Amino acid sequence: MFGIGSTELIIIIIVALIVIGPQKLPEMMRSVGKGLAEFKRVGQDVKDTLDKEVKQAEQEIKKQEEAAREAAKKAAMEKAEAVLESPSDAADSSPAETKNKEQESAAAEAAPAPATEKSGESA
Repeated sequence: MFGIGSTELIIIIIVALIVIGPQKLPEMMRSVGKGLAEFKRVGQDVKDTLDKEVKQAEQEIKKQEEAAREAAKKAAMEKAEAVLESPSDAADSSPAETKNKEQESAAAEAAPAPATEKSGESA
C-alpha cells in the first residue's frame, strides 16, 4: 500500500502515537479508513460513469454506421434500378434519333454565344 513496507508503517504508527496520543489514535484511524473508503467509492463511481458514457457513444456510432450502410445500400439499389431501366429507354429510340440528338448537342456546344450589345447608350 503506497509503497510502504512493514517497518515504515510501524515507525509511522509510533510517531502517530506520540503526536496524536493513544486516546485519539483509534478515532483518527477510523476517520482515515472512512476517508479512503469514500475515495475508493467516488473513484469507482467515476469509472462506472465513464464506462457508461463510452458504451453509449459506441452505440451511437454503431447506429450512425448502420444508417450510413443502409443509405449506401439504398443508393446502390436505386443506381442499379436506374441502370436496368436505362437500356430499355435506349432500345426504344431508333439509331437515327440517337444520331440526331448527338449532332444537335454537338452543334449547340460549337455555336458561339450571342453577343450582347447596348443599344442607344453612349458614354
